[in-house]
Amino acid sequence: KSNLRGRGGAGFPTGRKWSMAASTPARQRFVVCNGDESEPGTLKDRLLLEGDPLAVLEGMALAGYAIGARRGFLYVRGEYPRAQGILARAIEAARQAGYLGSGILGTDFAFEVELRSGAGAYICGEETALLESIEGRRGLPRLKPPYPVTHGLFGMPTAINNVETLAMAAWILGQGVEAYRAVGTAESPGTKLFCLSGDIDVPGTYEVPFGTTLGALLDQAGGVRGDLQAILLGGAAGAFAGPEALDLPLTHASFRAAGLPLGSGVIMVMNAER
Repeated sequence: KSNLRGRGGAGFPTGRKWSMAASTPARQRFVVCNGDESEPGTLKDRLLLEGDPLAVLEGMALAGYAIGARRGFLYVRGEYPRAQGILARAIEAARQAGYLGSGILGTDFAFEVELRSGAGAYICGEETALLESIEGRRGLPRLKPPYPVTHGLFGMPTAINNVETLAMAAWILGQGVEAYRAVGTAESPGTKLFCLSGDIDVPGTYEVPFGTTLGALLDQAGGVRGDLQAILLGGAAGAFAGPEALDLPLTHASFRAAGLPLGSGVIMVMNAER
């Protein structure tokens, strides 16, 4: 009902992904949180992992409950040692409080989370390469189909979600669908984290409702230093846009129509002096 879409770049509907993983017959299912965040200019997941790790763990547990998984893997890039330390303590605290492990909240639901560290491989941000890494092999992408929802980790149905997606899922379950859809647009409801860098007055991570124009987002960050020449959207694997894109609403539909990637939220600003 919320129409929550993945925040890792593809924008795939989260509910549909979970439904597909849940409906695939299997003796075991898995939840994987993709915290590799290797796209240059992206820092939003680190912000969540360090600042609100319990929201991410709650989102993983909810995904596990939804698809019938009893085990989850939280894969974090190796260059985030502080985040990994915080997460390790959060996992233990959640286990001690009865939110992970067996008999969660007095029910028969059991779910465990295992923290895994990446090794600096950019390609492991791709979901199937990440699965290969967790399984102990070199991180190389698999041919698709089959897709992870039917043949994922160890060949079992797997729901792989981005850090921001899982944290948002926990928020939706806590605050309700109406609160989530009260901001954003009908096609892209809710908010999104964007990472601004380059020739911008106040670089950083900003949360804005979907539908906010690109220009309005740059204004929130203090505006462009100098005359705007180009904006790189989506990181190294993204695309360039010119000043004409400033009126473009930040939604999946509008960016798709313009032939631009919304991606993971990377926005690198370049002025005319470069």
